[in-house]
Amino acid sequence: MRKEKIKELSQKAFAKYGSYANMINPDTVKMGAEPIEFYRDMVRLDLGGRTIASFSVCRVCKRPPVVDVTEFHNYTGEGILPLDADACIHVAPATPTGEVPLKKIEIFRVPKGTFVSLYPGVWHHAPFAHNAGVANVLIVLPERTYAQDCHVTEIAEKDRTEFA
Repeated sequence: MRKEKIKELSQKAFAKYGSYANMINPDTVKMGAEPIEFYRDMVRLDLGGRTIASFSVCRVCKRPPVVDVTEFHNYTGEGILPLDADACIHVAPATPTGEVPLKKIEIFRVPKGTFVSLYPGVWHHAPFAHNAGVANVLIVLPERTYAQDCHVTEIAEKDRTEFA
């Protein structure tokens, strides 16, 4: 019987097989600063054809529970997976005009380890840490969606949604 020693994972040793990234303590390029840090395109997964899934981490720190910004993607859904703490997400139905359906915003608590798949067009934005100081949330999108198909709207203060 052949015996092999366990090797420590390193970029150099693993490069011929694929790639990896630490999704809970990322050490890579990020966009934004606390309370929302987005570590973009950390790992790519070729699904065949023209689509490449990109795995990013959105690290969210405790912040006021107020929906003040929202976004949607026309051409793709989005996967959301809280890794190490429960998170709250806001969602609202897709709209044909691109106007935020303010009265239809709903808030859901997503337990850590629960994968949420959003349909294209659904309004959403960065999750909120729920009963934790920080939550690392895995985001799955086609590569560079945040730069090519992300329609962000800031909500006027009088129209914001607060939740508890």
